[in-house]
Amino acid sequence: MARDEHNGRAGRTRRPAHDRAAGTVRRRLRREVPSTVGLLADARDFTAMRRYRSFTFDDHAAYLRQLDGLLRSLASQGVHTTVALFDPEEFAEYCADAGLDPDSPASRSRFTARIPVDGAAVAYAGQSLDSLVPLLLDTAVRRATWEYTTTVLADLGECADCGQDIGRAAFDRASHILLRLLETAGPGTHHLVCSVPAADEQLLAVLHTERPDDAPARLDSSEGAEFVSVLAAGIALESPGGVVLRTTGPGTPDRLHGWRLRRDSLVPLTVGEVFSAYCTDADTGEPLSPEPGVEYRAGFDLGLDDTGTHH
Repeated sequence: MARDEHNGRAGRTRRPAHDRAAGTVRRRLRREVPSTVGLLADARDFTAMRRYRSFTFDDHAAYLRQLDGLLRSLASQGVHTTVALFDPEEFAEYCADAGLDPDSPASRSRFTARIPVDGAAVAYAGQSLDSLVPLLLDTAVRRATWEYTTTVLADLGECADCGQDIGRAAFDRASHILLRLLETAGPGTHHLVCSVPAADEQLLAVLHTERPDDAPARLDSSEGAEFVSVLAAGIALESPGGVVLRTTGPGTPDRLHGWRLRRDSLVPLTVGEVFSAYCTDADTGEPLSPEPGVEYRAGFDLGLDDTGTHH
């Protein structure tokens, strides 16, 4: 054991001051460097990765516990961390396209680093994995819906009669409809859902807004764009979709309204149709009990003009 020259006692030799200072600087710099952690959300994806010998985890539950510990450790160091949904199929395609060995931690790290650019990722803020995983999956669904609807609108081309871009016209019309809906809904906290059946799947968009008494509605720009895109796809495809609105205000029951999408407009549902939509199991068709403290109301007139949108 080395002797401490400063105090004359036998002990561990102290590191030079410049080494300690460098270590402090590196720790400070580490807090400035963001991290991205890939997450295998379900057991099927976890099993798919086990075919690689370099992936040494053998139990999904234990893997999730270790990953949760890693996230908490990074957060305790002040590191900003993004959690990205790791898709084994996309990883294999990425490695094939880039000429990388998929059975390599370095390849997994490179793929994980690029997920936030065009994949599902959320910022870690101390959430438990029980809440983080659903949030990631919801983000993935929203991104897939956005990509699908924008592709549909872009591929529609121009109107043969007037040369108008059909997708652009549908998007503009959907934006106008949303604006009218928010203006007419009045003050309160609004939760809107737009549902449109498409060829391959049911498109769904959710929008949360707050409308003060003396100001326009406040909404997230990404949610707004997604909502408008889904509604625009329904307009352009002449799909029999719909919109429902739930309004919450202080000291009053929640109010539920609904509309049916017909060509390029929203037609108000009756009270009975709104009640039936909310109080019927979508999978079985069986009636459900009315939600307590909720008023079922007809959709209100949005005063939409005839834009002559082409289809």
